[in-house]
Amino acid sequence: MNPLFEAIRQSGFRRGPDRLVGGLAGGLAVKFGFDVWITRLLILIAFLLPVIGVGLYFVLWALTPWQDASIPLERALSNRPNSR
Repeated sequence: MNPLFEAIRQSGFRRGPDRLVGGLAGGLAVKFGFDVWITRLLILIAFLLPVIGVGLYFVLWALTPWQDASIPLERALSNRPNSR
C-alpha cells in the first residue's frame, strides 16, 4: 500500500489549515480556489445522500493527508499489531 499513500501525498492535496471538523472542505477550497463556506455547504448537502455523502466523506477523511503529510489510514495500518 505504500505506493498508494505516496501517490496521494504527491497529488499536493492536503487538509485545510483553517478547519472546522476534518479539514476536507478547507483543503478542497484551497486546491480548487473555491470559497470555503460554499464548499462546506456543498459537503453538508451531500450528507443528505445517505451512503454516498457520509461514506465518501469518511473514506476521504481516512485518505487525505494532514498538513504534515501524514495520512490517518496509513498511521492506523502501521500501528496495528502483527497478526502472527
